[in-house]
Amino acid sequence: MVRIDEFRALSMEDLKKQMEESKQELLNLRFRLATKQLVNHRELPMVKKRIARIKTILKEKELGIR
Repeated sequence: MVRIDEFRALSMEDLKKQMEESKQELLNLRFRLATKQLVNHRELPMVKKRIARIKTILKEKELGIR
C-alpha cells in the first residue's frame, strides 16, 4: 500500500495518472467480484481508500494547502 507521503511527492500529472489507473483497477475488481472470480475481497476497500487519498491530495494541491 502506498503511503500518503509518497502521493504528496508526486506531480499533478502523476497523481491524475494514478487516479485513472486506480479507477480502472476498481472497475476490474468489481467485475471480478460480480463473476465470483475475486479471491481477496480486501482489495476492493483498499483501492477505494487509495482513490480517496489521491482525491484529497489533488484537492490540497489545487487549493495550495500543502
